[in-house]
Amino acid sequence: MPTTTDTFSGPALLAGIARRQARRASGAVLLLAAATGLAGWAWCRHWPTAAPVLIGLLVALLVVVALLLYRLHQPRLPVLARRLDRLYPSLEDSTGLLLPNPARPLNLLEQLQQQRINERLAELQQAQPQLLPFAWKPVAGGVGALLLLAAGSWLYHPPQPKPDPLLAVRFPAVETAAAKPGQSAPPRLLGTRIRVQPPAYTRRAAYAPTGLSFSCPAGSRVRWTVQVSAAGSAPPVLEMGKLRRPFRAVAGQPTQFVVELPATTSGLYHLRFAGQNSEEYALDVQPDRAPTLQLQTPKPYTLIEFGQRPQVAVRVALRDDYGLSEAQLVATVAQGQGEAVKFREVVTNLSAALRGQPRQATLASVLNLPALGLTYGDEVYFYVQTRDNFRQLTRSDTYLVQWEDTTVQDGLTDISLSVNVVPAYFRSQRQIIIDTEKLLAEKPRLTATDFAERGNNLGFDQKVLRLRYGKFLGEEFEGSIGETAGPSAADKDDDDHKQGETDHATENPAEHAGHDDHGHADHSPAGEASAASGAAALMDAYVHKHDDSETADFLEPEVKAKLRGVLSQMWEAELRLRLAKPAEALPYEYRALRLLKQVQQQTRAYVRNAGYNPPALPEATLRLSGELGNAAAPRHTRQLQAPATQPEIRAAVRLLAALRAGQPATSADAVLLDRAGQAVAQAALQRPGAYLAAVRALRQLAADARAARPTCAPCFAPAEKALAALLPAPPAAPTRSPRPDRLGQRYLQAL
Repeated sequence: MPTTTDTFSGPALLAGIARRQARRASGAVLLLAAATGLAGWAWCRHWPTAAPVLIGLLVALLVVVALLLYRLHQPRLPVLARRLDRLYPSLEDSTGLLLPNPARPLNLLEQLQQQRINERLAELQQAQPQLLPFAWKPVAGGVGALLLLAAGSWLYHPPQPKPDPLLAVRFPAVETAAAKPGQSAPPRLLGTRIRVQPPAYTRRAAYAPTGLSFSCPAGSRVRWTVQVSAAGSAPPVLEMGKLRRPFRAVAGQPTQFVVELPATTSGLYHLRFAGQNSEEYALDVQPDRAPTLQLQTPKPYTLIEFGQRPQVAVRVALRDDYGLSEAQLVATVAQGQGEAVKFREVVTNLSAALRGQPRQATLASVLNLPALGLTYGDEVYFYVQTRDNFRQLTRSDTYLVQWEDTTVQDGLTDISLSVNVVPAYFRSQRQIIIDTEKLLAEKPRLTATDFAERGNNLGFDQKVLRLRYGKFLGEEFEGSIGETAGPSAADKDDDDHKQGETDHATENPAEHAGHDDHGHADHSPAGEASAASGAAALMDAYVHKHDDSETADFLEPEVKAKLRGVLSQMWEAELRLRLAKPAEALPYEYRALRLLKQVQQQTRAYVRNAGYNPPALPEATLRLSGELGNAAAPRHTRQLQAPATQPEIRAAVRLLAALRAGQPATSADAVLLDRAGQAVAQAALQRPGAYLAAVRALRQLAADARAARPTCAPCFAPAEKALAALLPAPPAAPTRSPRPDRLGQRYLQAL
């Protein structure tokens, strides 16, 4: 029977099992961590710049491993007991009785079961030291894969970056004393490597030029790395204009020197080493060009007329040398007229189509005038602006969109009245158009009766407005409204009288003759009739006749003709509105409104601004009467020759022509060539690539002239070309047209 001490050995057994399981798990974690670190270090050798990233990852890995080891060594006996119960059925799911529980003492039956489980667990541990299995295969597979990954780093050979080409630096031939026996040769500059790092806004990778004369974007970082023949030599100096920049030694490379500077302006540079200057080389700096834009639609001035959709499509083409970053459509809305006009700016962002910063793009937008708050008579001014990656701004010209004003001054006669009379209510032509369009839009929801009734009401409103404008033509009766004015009343009476006479003559000529005799006999005594008709004819030019529509107003004939057209269009619109055909009436309504607007503009009076007009001078008494003794200034005429422009260049051109012909060069010629070379060098500061060859050619010719050597034949062509380009273009000489031939003369004579 077990002793008392054996009763309390159960928790110790469980703790020992947990410690052994934790040690195995810790070993697996350490193996995986070590293999991971080895693989990372092996691959990081190929990318030294990634060392800070590797160090950070290793620190994070150590922290994770430490946390895992800490959790593994924290015993969780309840979990361990449940796992043993699942693995070993002989424990009868009673391993939990081995755990101490002071809060709940065991009864007699539980104590007996505890002793049995304790004995069985001890027997199992003696038979099998590792009661809990551990999956070593996944750990071994992971460690093996990491080791293979690390081994693969030794087999992998990353592509080596192509070294920058070593460019030879040419020095002019200088006579040097031969080195004495046992004395080292003077140091030489073997070559240089150039590396250009373009600015970030260009989105271009670093590159190595293939020549010492090269071009680069503005703002680039240019690095020269020179290599000399002997260590301990004095560092070279880079000279560019007034800039003197000495090279600095490269750490660990005693024969290499480096210098770096930003490329801001174009120019010529050379290297000075061991007391000698190299040839001139060109550094062409290409500044970033501002973006360009072109508005394809609309036109600079757009008028939205009656009936057109109040929308304007905007289409713009953008282009830049490196990339576009943003674009905006800036519209200025002008509402109101006169002193009550109000301005408001609306900015529309168009940058959504510039994702990826393309070099060229075509943007489209729509100006919705009602959405901008515009109405009839308002205007909108807009322009497009864009920026590139370098934040350079370009904006287009200002374009104008005008919504035609449809308002009409209805009471033209009220201007001349001195009494402010409240006008009668009536609808304007524009309101009738709006109501007609509204009726057409609501037609599907209306019954036939309601639709016809509303159309008839609109026809009545059109009639009232027609009567209103008919008063301006003297139409005082509804029967003559909308018709062309006919003959006057007097003419109608005469026609009736003639018609009556014709009828009488047809019925009975004798009676008609008697009637004529009777009529003439009745009117012949009345001599005042002829006097009355003469007075009427005399007053006809000054009397305003209300019974004649042609003379019942003071409007011009052109205005009256347009008003008749307005009334005719209103009559047609009224007819179709009363017939419940508003869609057919709408074109007539628009034409009537357009004619009304033209009449309004035509009837405006423009008064010339009257200023002060001084009285005319009495020419007959004052002309040629002044004293002119000392009025005229003395005038001396002398012929002066214009000063010669660019005399050094012109003299150099003549000298080159003479040297090409075989004339021997002198020291004075060398001085002249040096002066011409300085002028060409000044031009090379702006365009180094175009004039660099000419600068070298002129210096070579000057050196040949000083040394009394034969001149360099290939140097004449670039020198003459550059000098001719610097001279101003000669004035065009007038050419006499050739005399026409015999056939041409005959043709001219025939004309």
